[in-house]
Amino acid sequence: MKAEIDGILRRAVAAGDVPGMVAVVVDAAATRYEGAAGERTVGTGDPMTVDTVGAIYSMTKPLIGVAAMHAVEAGLLELDAPASRVRPELESIEVLDGWDGDGEPILRPPRTAITLRNLLTHTSGFSYDIWNAETQRYVAHSGMPPLSSGRLAALRQPLMFDPGERWEYGIGIDWVGQMIEAVAGCTLSEYVTEHVLEPLGMHDTAFRRVAVPTDRMASMHARLADGSFVAIERQEGTVPEFDEGGGGLVGTMVDYARFLRMVLRGGELDGRRVLAAETVDLMAQNHIGQLQVRRLPTTNPLVSLDAEFFPGTPKRWGLTWQIDEQPQVTGRPAGTLMWAGLSNCFHWIDRRTGIAGCSMIQLLPFVDERALRSYYEVEAAVYAAN
Repeated sequence: MKAEIDGILRRAVAAGDVPGMVAVVVDAAATRYEGAAGERTVGTGDPMTVDTVGAIYSMTKPLIGVAAMHAVEAGLLELDAPASRVRPELESIEVLDGWDGDGEPILRPPRTAITLRNLLTHTSGFSYDIWNAETQRYVAHSGMPPLSSGRLAALRQPLMFDPGERWEYGIGIDWVGQMIEAVAGCTLSEYVTEHVLEPLGMHDTAFRRVAVPTDRMASMHARLADGSFVAIERQEGTVPEFDEGGGGLVGTMVDYARFLRMVLRGGELDGRRVLAAETVDLMAQNHIGQLQVRRLPTTNPLVSLDAEFFPGTPKRWGLTWQIDEQPQVTGRPAGTLMWAGLSNCFHWIDRRTGIAGCSMIQLLPFVDERALRSYYEVEAAVYAAN
């Protein structure tokens, strides 16, 4: 397996599919594979290594889900209580019900209250402006800051539907982070560090708002029209106002693999218990009933293409993970948990076979065809060798 995956990574870089890539595969007991190829920043000769730090974006969400369920176990939060009991600002969030003849938004109160379960499962009504044209239109019309600004006011966008009505990927986990802060009396970074990162030995993972610069940080890249890559310069003065629960972590895949092993082990790693085994089981169950995970149509193809993993197959949602309902072409069985990050980071957790893996690429747009194929090839190689 090592020789096969090493070859996949080298070929992906040589073919111009990715600027650099890290992959780690684990089981409950140990690391089965770790490797890297390419450059942290194209043109510099600075190699991508297994300890390279990168922005993992929405691969933050499962860690925040675990932190939220830790708070549930501690009696600080409830899955099905109105979230506004904890964050009263949510009481005033309305549903966008269209536009009037003058082009003004029509807003109304939601018919049901938002709950923590809604927020964790993307059934709250919140969306992302990069995948919802109506949200994008509202943000532009209202003058409110976009989520990419890192401003706390960006979370005050309206709902696109009543809570529980359908599944749509959105900013719900950012609100989960705000709920944790309200009940814990500390920042999200402090809570996650104390109850998730430190117990798991994830010392190279932190929120970008508080993370110190590192010489192991990879640059973000964009693919040019000719297929080559250009590094995107980091913008100065863009430190977020809050710890972004939906996508604010930077870290290494070696760290993330420790998180995956904790899930495979039912909430414990190296003698440190993060969650009860029953809670991990709960997180891995379908929590959206007959609703289906759907395709996310892009509104900004420079940031993301239309996004859906394994189109045409049924997917449900647990407490921060997508759940495959049938075996997939890579070899993963039904019931596998997975998700990804905007920079083309990916992970899967197969509790049935007892293996999990993650990969990191620092490239936009999200679900770039060649980057996604490289990840799928790694996953398929794991199952071919298993």
